Amino acid sequence: MAFSHDDEQATRLTDAERLDWLRLIRSDNIGPRTFKSLLQHYGSARAALAALPELARRGGAMQGPRIFPREDAERELAAAYELGVTLVGLGEPDYPMRLREIDDAPPLLAVRGAGAALDRPMLAVVGARNASAAGLKFAERLARDLGDAGFVIVSGLARGIDASAHRASLATGSVAVLAGGHARIYPPEHVDLLDALLANGAAVSEMPVAWEPRSRDFPRRNRIISGLAVGVIVIEAAVRSGSLITARMAAEQGREVFAAPGSPLDPRAEGSNGLLKQGATLVTAASDVVAAIEPILGRPLTLVEAAEPDPAALSEPDDAERSRILSLLGPSAVGIDDLIRLSGASPAIVRTTLLELDVAGRLDRRQGLVALL
Repeated sequence: MAFSHDDEQATRLTDAERLDWLRLIRSDNIGPRTFKSLLQHYGSARAALAALPELARRGGAMQGPRIFPREDAERELAAAYELGVTLVGLGEPDYPMRLREIDDAPPLLAVRGAGAALDRPMLAVVGARNASAAGLKFAERLARDLGDAGFVIVSGLARGIDASAHRASLATGSVAVLAGGHARIYPPEHVDLLDALLANGAAVSEMPVAWEPRSRDFPRRNRIISGLAVGVIVIEAAVRSGSLITARMAAEQGREVFAAPGSPLDPRAEGSNGLLKQGATLVTAASDVVAAIEPILGRPLTLVEAAEPDPAALSEPDDAERSRILSLLGPSAVGIDDLIRLSGASPAIVRTTLLELDVAGRLDRRQGLVALL
């Protein structure tokens, strides 16, 4: 099968071709660009595999490169199947459209979850692992608002900003790009988060299913994050950070680069503030992103404003739920979204509890924030 950039002409790999593709990309000294050159030159992965020893000899190698054994490829495919992972080939109809445009697109992308999310426009949200409370809050708000506007949020499942963006977009669609294989989720405490996002989103990786991620795998992962997206939004990034690598790759791939401003006294914002000096688009609200992305997509986007609660949707809290919500309230104002998240109660239960307090004259409402009187 040859590469195709036209969805109408794209064809699916046969089982035999998929096995050959896997053997070729897993063989020594074969990266995405070399893979593409070999396929274009020889017409098929099988023919390229046969040519590798002679190519290496002509290149001056004393012995041919290690070719990935057929048995190992069969085991990897079986392990992927057991996890519900599909290996999608570059040029197949299910391969993400924007990712296929980059020079070093993965020849095979291991996909798990709701693959339809990969067909929708995506925006990447990345930032510091040791993010500030304000940074985490902004990432949540931005990801939620952009999800409501129709975007799928893509990030790297890391601690901090990544995790906040994923959690805020669970209902509208989130894509996690893994540095390791699907059987080696990193960090391990985000396994539950990954499982949750698979309902409306997906997890993708180019690595073998059982691959344990190493430090050098994360920059490689970052090019996929930016490659999937229309634009990349950086929220808090130190001068030397993976988020800046993602931003640089986004610029090289022709993607829009956005950055949230931060305090000049906070080292976590030094890199993101630097991006703004270099010409990144400043973002303080989802509308800033939508205004820049609309011309690229060629259609208008609508930001959904929070609706007034529907009285018919109110639910009765039990004593345990009411007590848990009350324990989170005090004289300091807290956001209703935070109250829902921290209490673990449904939005309807929280609204009913707040209504009870309001009617009792015990609640102070302040522009989306609430506090006990």
